[in-house]
Amino acid sequence: MSRAGRWARRWYGAWRASRLGTRLAFGLGALALAVFAIVGALTVELMHDYLNRRLDDQLRSSQVSQVPHLRESKDNPEAVYSWYSAVFEVKQGNAVPQPGNTLPSDVRPLAQIAVEATGGDIFRTITLSGKGSYRVRACPVESGPFGTGTVLLSAAPQSDLDSTLQQLVLIEVIAFLIALAILVIAGRLVLRRGLRPLSDMAGTAHDIASHDLTGTAGLPVRAPGTGGGAEVEELRTAFNLMLTHIEASLAARTEANDRLRRFVADASHELRTPLTSIRGYADLFRYAAANEPAEREAHLEKIRAETARMSVLVDDLLLLARLDAHDAEPPVRPRRMDLIEVAVAAADAFRAGRPGHPLAVSVPDGPVLLDADPVRLRQVVDNLLANAAVHTPAGTRVELSVAVSEGTALITVADAGPGISAADQDRIFDRFYRVDNSRTRAGGGTGLGLSVVHSLVVEHGGTISVASRPGRTVFTVRLPSPA
Repeated sequence: MSRAGRWARRWYGAWRASRLGTRLAFGLGALALAVFAIVGALTVELMHDYLNRRLDDQLRSSQVSQVPHLRESKDNPEAVYSWYSAVFEVKQGNAVPQPGNTLPSDVRPLAQIAVEATGGDIFRTITLSGKGSYRVRACPVESGPFGTGTVLLSAAPQSDLDSTLQQLVLIEVIAFLIALAILVIAGRLVLRRGLRPLSDMAGTAHDIASHDLTGTAGLPVRAPGTGGGAEVEELRTAFNLMLTHIEASLAARTEANDRLRRFVADASHELRTPLTSIRGYADLFRYAAANEPAEREAHLEKIRAETARMSVLVDDLLLLARLDAHDAEPPVRPRRMDLIEVAVAAADAFRAGRPGHPLAVSVPDGPVLLDADPVRLRQVVDNLLANAAVHTPAGTRVELSVAVSEGTALITVADAGPGISAADQDRIFDRFYRVDNSRTRAGGGTGLGLSVVHSLVVEHGGTISVASRPGRTVFTVRLPSPA
């Protein structure tokens, strides 16, 4: 690569690495320089034309005033300023100046113009050897046949005009350079002030990059300040809104990770409990193998019970995973069904399985048709009834009702138990959450029953809510009815 190419590449790299305000200021200066050059060139050209016209007017007025006198007296023309003035006699294509005229040493260019002027007035610009540029006007004083006659010729030097134009150019260059310097400096200051909000936003981004976001989801900084124009204000608002969304996303991710850790810990504990029981009963069964058959059968029954308990837990976990994943095999298969049939079947099973809790059932006379999965809705009702029985003492009255209100099917399960505190109501549908916050099974199930209910209801496009006070707890499921 040549030296010029390396130089150009180096300067281009420096230009790209410079700050935006500097690049804009120099770009503005380059644009102003181009405008100044165009304006200056037009000004010089207009001034040149104007001075040429003034000089032509002076030549014309001088000759017009002399022609009548020269026709009568045949004298030499008047000497005007530093002009050359002469009267030429033109005969047979040759022009001869009269004696006593003021002429340069080489009169041939002037004589040629005099010959051409026998037919009328002529303006020409010529260059005389050793004298410079001259503006020439020739006009006939007397005209004869065959291109003969007398011609008055005046030649004015253009040195003064050129000097005036040079001074004008010099003044314009100095004025434009001063204006350009002021424009670049003032523009840089204005741009620095205008781009300050962008610098503040860049500083905010650097502050965020310097924070450790692994332990917290909060972004403690925002782009400060006001002003900068509508575009900068819009950019600042969008930047802060983006930070808010990032903060919300980080908070959601942190919360999801916390839930995942709690879920893994709770699932591990819940699975470990029946496995520990199974292992203990298996050891007892081995030691008691030579004992009475009734004792061995009791140990086997305990093992079967713990295995069933673990199977229920695993089934609930798999169902929740399928509801979250929405995999190729949907966990819900809706079809047209009667909600009353599901409610009555669940009530019969509850009465048979939990005779210690009286159950009151209230359903409408006609069918309540839904597009839903009857197996999963039966699971919803069974879980709600089981939850009421587990968390209330024996003999507590439980109510199950089905109703239709404004195109919505309502399933209500109520009990007269001790109630649920407001703090527990906010997390009652969280996975593995139990009111007693214990990991034992003395106070209830695994903490997945209501989570399964909530996920199944949402999968059906419905909602579930809880209202509780001492002596009254009501779970209400709302499901959309077909049109």
